[in-house]
Amino acid sequence: MIKKTGIIFFPAFDWAISATHPEREERLLYTRDQMFEEGILDLPEIEEFSPKLASPHDICRTHFCVPTVSDQVLEAHRIAAGAAMHLGDKIMNQQIKNGFALVRPPGHHAMRVVHGNRGFCNINNEAVLVDYLRRAYGVKKIAIVDTDVHHGDGTQDIFYHDPDVLFISFHQDGRTIYPGTGFTYELGGPGAYAATVNIPLPPGVTDSGLHYVMDNLILPILADFQPDFLVNSAGQDNHFTDPLGQMRITAQGYARLTEKLKPDLAVLEGGYAIETALPYVNLAILLALAGKDYSSVVEPEYRPDRFKENPKVTSEIHRVVEELQEIWSNRHKTDKFMLANGAKFYQRSKPIYYDTQFIEEKQFEKVRVCPQCPGYIILDSQAYHPDGKRYHVLAVTIPIQACKYCQEEAWDVYEQNKQDYRFNYIYMQDKSTDTFMMYRREERQEFRSDG
Repeated sequence: MIKKTGIIFFPAFDWAISATHPEREERLLYTRDQMFEEGILDLPEIEEFSPKLASPHDICRTHFCVPTVSDQVLEAHRIAAGAAMHLGDKIMNQQIKNGFALVRPPGHHAMRVVHGNRGFCNINNEAVLVDYLRRAYGVKKIAIVDTDVHHGDGTQDIFYHDPDVLFISFHQDGRTIYPGTGFTYELGGPGAYAATVNIPLPPGVTDSGLHYVMDNLILPILADFQPDFLVNSAGQDNHFTDPLGQMRITAQGYARLTEKLKPDLAVLEGGYAIETALPYVNLAILLALAGKDYSSVVEPEYRPDRFKENPKVTSEIHRVVEELQEIWSNRHKTDKFMLANGAKFYQRSKPIYYDTQFIEEKQFEKVRVCPQCPGYIILDSQAYHPDGKRYHVLAVTIPIQACKYCQEEAWDVYEQNKQDYRFNYIYMQDKSTDTFMMYRREERQEFRSDG
């Protein structure tokens, strides 16, 4: 029996931020045409599936949508996330060997709290998938490798305090591109140190520089971590023709990356060179996943003589890799979170900007430092929405690995704050029992959802 690669193609032609926005409905038209013309979907190694809808509860398992899921999530978002989940089911049930969710809208800039669209993203497709796999199949250790030119700050935010989800992101240096984050010192919270690995790269990286990073850093880290499931956030805006990035990666470079990485599931993220990159990169990635020859997939604009990497760029790549190699090798010897006076909480303030809708969020995060589990998280979030309303919400999330003490303490926090006049909404997301609660303080109404 042929071990097949599953594909779901959902171009969301009825969804766009605007008619001229880079993330618009034409984005996958040429990819669709290329696949049909090449007869790729007729190969016995590839099987196409139809997407399914992620439920509101699937989204609540990962996000706090303010004020509700229906206010932030359209059917297109639910289909994109549902497509990843559906392929995840097929992989876990051994119906396919791996998969490629060629979907939009993208998701890796969507954080745990969602006040609107930022970085073209409302909900995080990969994070919804990960939380679903852990709940439905008991998958313990999951790795996400983000290959988008932009730092996957939303995915990082959601799993920053989770030791069982390894998040690796290589991207163009945040000093030169949106969202301005993803530096080597962003390494995860208490109990999850070095479970976040950011690899900021200078503009001008070519295939050779990228594969130096793969061979000397990413693959050895994955070999140490030994994930039970590997997700590739397959952003393609590192391509040399992409209008939003300044990198020099080719379709062949992406295909070899995929061949080395061997992801269980690739989920499309960015990539905005609609004609010159996406049809070739998507095709090359799909062929690599299926174990087919991809050597003939070459862009018409590709000229080998134009892809010699600047020595200064190469030198900076080597410096970043060496820095992170040292951090990774010493991760168990380092305690970055020795809290003064036996403090029970790790705390930080996070200003978050929604570039698409011009929302400024002020968020204060508290993490319970627990010797038995990753600890629960309390989020105090304030933002003005485009409808003119000001939302001040409190959200409590309990990790799936939570100990009994943290479960009980977190529920006490939720109940006590239901009487606090400052908050419009109080949320509880208990991943250990797959329960979601929302309390509207003004109406004194409570909504509950169970998986």
